[in-house]
Amino acid sequence: MESHAIAAGAAEAVTGSLLGALALILAAAYVFARLAQRARQPVVVGEIIVGIVLGPSVLGLLPGDLVDVFFPAEVRPYLQVLSQLGLVLFMFGVGYHFDSSHLRGHGRQVTVVSLSSVALPFALGAGLFCVLDPWLTASDMTVDGVLVPALFLGAAMSITAFPVLARIVSERGLQKDRIGAMSIACAAIQDFLAWAVLAVVVALAKSTGAWPLARMALASAALLLVLIYGVRPGLVWLFAPERRWSGSALIHAVLVVGVLLCAWATEAMGLHAVFGAFAFGAVVPRTSIDTTAPEVPERIEQTSLFLLPVFFIVTGLSVNLGGLGGEGLLILLAVLTVACVGKFVGAAGAARLTGATGRESVALGVLLNTRGLTELVILNVGLSLGVLDSRLFTAMVMMAVVTTVMTGPLLDRFHPGTRSVPVWSAEAAKRRRSRDLVPSQEESP
Repeated sequence: MESHAIAAGAAEAVTGSLLGALALILAAAYVFARLAQRARQPVVVGEIIVGIVLGPSVLGLLPGDLVDVFFPAEVRPYLQVLSQLGLVLFMFGVGYHFDSSHLRGHGRQVTVVSLSSVALPFALGAGLFCVLDPWLTASDMTVDGVLVPALFLGAAMSITAFPVLARIVSERGLQKDRIGAMSIACAAIQDFLAWAVLAVVVALAKSTGAWPLARMALASAALLLVLIYGVRPGLVWLFAPERRWSGSALIHAVLVVGVLLCAWATEAMGLHAVFGAFAFGAVVPRTSIDTTAPEVPERIEQTSLFLLPVFFIVTGLSVNLGGLGGEGLLILLAVLTVACVGKFVGAAGAARLTGATGRESVALGVLLNTRGLTELVILNVGLSLGVLDSRLFTAMVMMAVVTTVMTGPLLDRFHPGTRSVPVWSAEAAKRRRSRDLVPSQEESP
């Protein structure tokens, strides 16, 4: 009886600490998100920065060991679970809004730009790891050899933050602009390629031989076939407007259960949960849901947005700018240089060679250099796999912040007329939504 009382008391203490930590996280995330908007930056920039500020890099420099006070060791596993739940729901939204039409029907220019802006950063990233390998802390890495970490860094360098890029394009009214449309199409194609490569890297990292790797590949292929030819037609039938039982409550329950089951399935296969969440979101029939209950996916996305600040905090707790040292600063400089040169030259160079003007090529290179949240998702996968040490992880996180922050100012410089509407007032937000829904006269063809 006494042991039960002690356990109950410990659980209550952890619950209280967790609730306090969540309150601090959400309040700080809101403040920094509004500050980012006032600086005409995406909200995600403020939320990423608050994760770094509340970690060892800034809060840890103050006296009193405040990081452990606000985020004690016994609370961090629960924060990790909540962050992964938010990540899974977020990846469902990315998959749900992923338009496969971007992957077909496009001309030579989009194809060439997409492949070039994946191949060059991938090659540079893989080569960079081989150069940096002697400087990295082997005890932080659990994967033997250079191949898997090099492939991972190449895939991480190749990514473009599709959701953040889409938000930037929308806020600046570039939906009907040729460069805006091209950037969305290119980002969709290259992210598809980068995620495919990342899935291979994860499989290589987690397999212990040829048969486990083959088994993982077969299981993944089987899941995709079931989702495409079984789950999707079933959802179309179930969500049809003429079904009497079909409604928002049923659709909400089915979607949440489906995304959690698919995330669990890919995690059980040895892949990361984000792959299953993304795949399920991609096969959900949008036409059926838009007709029956269009508000349901938005509810799920709002839940993910509520939990994502926790993900940024968990990420920030692993980032320590003070621990970089002299070699770490050189690693950071090398990462930033390779990331920007690879994406910019790969995209802008290919666009220029296929007929775009100089200004259009530069603007496209700037847009496709956006990393943002998607980069952090990949980096956390790499950290869990043990293919990154703490300094390289910190450098890559800072690269994600810098490349996202620089997109807006560079776009103002090289693609004028696309300045975003200030978003800190309700009236401005209303005008922006109206503009997105009804194209202006200037945007009409």
